[in-house]
Amino acid sequence: RPFWGWLNAVFNKVDYERIEAVGPDRAASEWLLRCGALVRYQGYQKWQKDYNGLPTGPLGKYKIEAINATESCIMYRGFDYLDGLEHVTEIKLQKCIYIQDACLQRLSETKNLQKSLLQLRIISCGNVTDKGIIALHRLTNLEYLYLSDLPGIREKETTVRVLQQALPNLELELDLE
Repeated sequence: RPFWGWLNAVFNKVDYERIEAVGPDRAASEWLLRCGALVRYQGYQKWQKDYNGLPTGPLGKYKIEAINATESCIMYRGFDYLDGLEHVTEIKLQKCIYIQDACLQRLSETKNLQKSLLQLRIISCGNVTDKGIIALHRLTNLEYLYLSDLPGIREKETTVRVLQQALPNLELELDLE
């Protein structure tokens, strides 16, 4: 495990010069694909999954609209890549072993995501607890939240109540046992 942890830390290291050079969407795309996630761009139906097949063209042409991080190695260290993304409406975190409460807190504090994010799915992320889910209350435009197979959720009723009070328009779907 130590080697993979080291390698994942390398994948998640933020290159601020790269963000400046190619723009936030391209830099975030590179990070996400390196870590095994998929991205979908505004105006496109197809998911981008091949790092070597990233579209070229004028800087800023391709805006990330959706992120599918299923079984990816994204971790807190790389979340600075999300700061400049202005068009992300949906994120799926499924079987992400490095996603923990601090990641969800960081996600919910990202100003652009507070404005744009409408749908979030968190599935089978074993390091997520009630604290991380409650932190999502800052995502004030969130319309849909799906939570499934999260053994770290121990106070389901309290967590749901806090979220529903903070986000009265949120459609919350739970598959927690």
